[in-house]
Amino acid sequence: MTETLALNLARSPQRKKRWIAKINWIGIGTLVLLLVLWELSHRLGAIKFDFIPAPSGIVTSAGELFEEGAIQAAIVHTAGVALVGWLMACIIGITVGTTLGISRTLWRWTAASIEVLRSFPSITFVPLAVLLFGFSSAMELVVVVYAASWQVLVNTLDGVHTVSPGLRDVARTFRLGRVRNITAIVLPAAASKIIVGLRLGLNLALILAVAAEVVGNPAGLGYGLTVEQQALQPARMFVYFISVGLLGIVLNAILQLVISVTLPGITAVAEKGRRS
Repeated sequence: MTETLALNLARSPQRKKRWIAKINWIGIGTLVLLLVLWELSHRLGAIKFDFIPAPSGIVTSAGELFEEGAIQAAIVHTAGVALVGWLMACIIGITVGTTLGISRTLWRWTAASIEVLRSFPSITFVPLAVLLFGFSSAMELVVVVYAASWQVLVNTLDGVHTVSPGLRDVARTFRLGRVRNITAIVLPAAASKIIVGLRLGLNLALILAVAAEVVGNPAGLGYGLTVEQQALQPARMFVYFISVGLLGIVLNAILQLVISVTLPGITAVAEKGRRS
């Protein structure tokens, strides 16, 4: 126990150095430079648009919204709906995708329907959801689940279909049952593509949550964005706009961290592929 703790403490500086090395300092420097140029252009009158505020004005408005508690409530609502909808979509997508992937009969019966339904842009489902569920959080959640499920389902299905015949032969050789075959052979072999679906689904969940709030649900970042735009408050509107982007970065970072901790082998393979 003591040796393990000492080993973890010894490795922690190395891990910290690796995380620091992964930071794109050049990209951060470019972003800071662009913000400085934006501020200077606004102060010198180079920007002629009345509704493009300076970064300093956006920061001031962000402070006001934080004092009011409006931005925190909006972030919590949007993040909550996006995450809950994404988790439900993961359960639906992985379950249905795995079932269709291992059953050729079911795939033949449903392939045409799936291809037709997933070809519709998810954003077009928002007006229909408003008619069915009204202006509510339920409408927003249904839209998120519908949109994200397709990403997870399709990638899971593709991953299951591409499991090598050799692995399937191993399952038959050891006479694994259906459940054991799925958990020990199929899902681990398809994990890399499933993870791609999870990441795409999370991004789409956030996008559709904001879109639903803009169109119909009077809550969240999308609703705040619309309200400030209609009130001709561009600085406050930009705060909501930037918050959506930052929320997306945070959610993706958390997902990547969870994947790297729970599935280090797959993360290492993906990292090696990017380097090559």
